[in-house]
Amino acid sequence: MTSSTTPGGLARFNALEEPAARAALHELCASATWAHRLLTRRPYATGDDLLAQSDAAMADLTAADLAEAMAGHPPIGRPKPGDPTSSREQRGMAGASDELRAEMLELNLAYQERFGHVFLICATGLTGEQMRDALKERIENTPGQEREIVRAELGKINRIRLAPLVAPSAEEDAPA
Repeated sequence: MTSSTTPGGLARFNALEEPAARAALHELCASATWAHRLLTRRPYATGDDLLAQSDAAMADLTAADLAEAMAGHPPIGRPKPGDPTSSREQRGMAGASDELRAEMLELNLAYQERFGHVFLICATGLTGEQMRDALKERIENTPGQEREIVRAELGKINRIRLAPLVAPSAEEDAPA
């Protein structure tokens, strides 16, 4: 499909040299396996095709691949300094009380001790209380249950993060 019939942002992504495309995907998800799978399936005809490939790649990640992907995520309540994506996604904790922040820290540490990785949730649109409640519920899961929930949450996060990558730029939307 030519760039004249492919949405602008997707055309840009399809046309990126592999190192630049790999770097862009790594910013979205730290799993090298996930990024490799998306790269090898280019070019994408539609954004939906890219999202479907992301979902399929996520479903196939091994436990080690999931661990690599999770390593790129900061704990809830402690976004990466200077990372606007992390801050935006965790906006629900921005106005949290000191009590809720302390409780989240304690729960995060207990979760990490139990499962060996950060508590991962698609936090976009959730309040601090909703994140805390999910953490309290999920800490009771078995490691196998939690691994599959993490896989689903990562899939949601990746879908949200892929959307701007393939969105048309302002120049492409401007009338000629």
